[in-house]
Amino acid sequence: MRQTAKPQAAVTACFRVFLLVSLVAAVARQIPAQAGAAPSGKPSFLWSTLAHLEGHLALDYSPAGAFSPNSQTLAVAARQGQQKVVLLNLANGGIEKVLHPAVSGLENLDIYSANFIGPSRLFLMARGALAGKKRSESETPLLGLEWNTDTDSLAGKVDTIGANGYRSVRYFPQIGFVGMYRQSTFDLWDPANGRGLEAKIPELTERPRVYAFSPDGHWLILAQIANAASPDPVVVQLKTDQFVNSLRGHHGAVMSVVFSRDSTKVATACEDGNVRIWSAPGWKLLRTLSGHQGPVHWAEFSSDSQWIASAGEDDTVRVWSVSSGRLLQTLSESHHPVRTVAFSPNGRYLAATTDDSVLIWKRIHIGP
Repeated sequence: MRQTAKPQAAVTACFRVFLLVSLVAAVARQIPAQAGAAPSGKPSFLWSTLAHLEGHLALDYSPAGAFSPNSQTLAVAARQGQQKVVLLNLANGGIEKVLHPAVSGLENLDIYSANFIGPSRLFLMARGALAGKKRSESETPLLGLEWNTDTDSLAGKVDTIGANGYRSVRYFPQIGFVGMYRQSTFDLWDPANGRGLEAKIPELTERPRVYAFSPDGHWLILAQIANAASPDPVVVQLKTDQFVNSLRGHHGAVMSVVFSRDSTKVATACEDGNVRIWSAPGWKLLRTLSGHQGPVHWAEFSSDSQWIASAGEDDTVRVWSVSSGRLLQTLSESHHPVRTVAFSPNGRYLAATTDDSVLIWKRIHIGP
């Protein structure tokens, strides 16, 4: 296994041991109890609108990192060209603070996502342009920078994470790593401490547009592999770096794949309008959640795996029971396709993003 402080580093055969140690604290932060269904089977809660902001969360990977670890704040990246991050107070739905990230020598910083990597630290993914030059001639590759929310200042150096042939760059809030793919190899980089890991998958000869690592460090699931004959995701065992199974039965491209926090379930959101829940390991289909009118862009588990929230092309967010597959609530406040959705760590808030707006709901108890 190779470890390095560079972003271009990275899950070899030793991946499981290293990542298990790295992730145990994150898994331990899960909130064990959340309100769910009453004994009668009727929901004991509903989701009520809290706020609606211009801006966005992560659009092509999990936005869960936008929640602060204590679930008190949500970080919203402003629209393109505005170069700011709004910190929303989730207790009252008001704006807590507005940050203005800036990097010396760069201008027109477009912030793609803002993720908490500590109580007062954000990891920003962004692109900019060299000052004084035309953007078409000087646009930077994807950058990663750590930002201090207390002082509204850069907390370290700026790292280049989207150069040297790396593609499909994603931040994984569950494990706290940035993932990057290049030539059959995944590099994982921890922006909080600079550690890296590498996993080489010899059988993988084409780039996957969608992938997810299990929090326990045992599995990697790949989807939308270029030139693949089937839309079904492929399962890789990281102990051997080999394909071992596939999640069969999708009737369209898989738009997202996500593991539950305890690594015992997988959810796939599909172009065919369904969300599917699978066992892990075993890779058996447990539930098919049907109801969206059109493709489902994203699905994500709550931290205790009681619920799944799904984001659809039909402008809705839907909340489901994982155990029964029952639709608990449809949230129709959006007027545009919803790209991603996530629960706060304590399960009390739900945030979803379209291309240019963020919607937040608060869980309200209605049971006896």
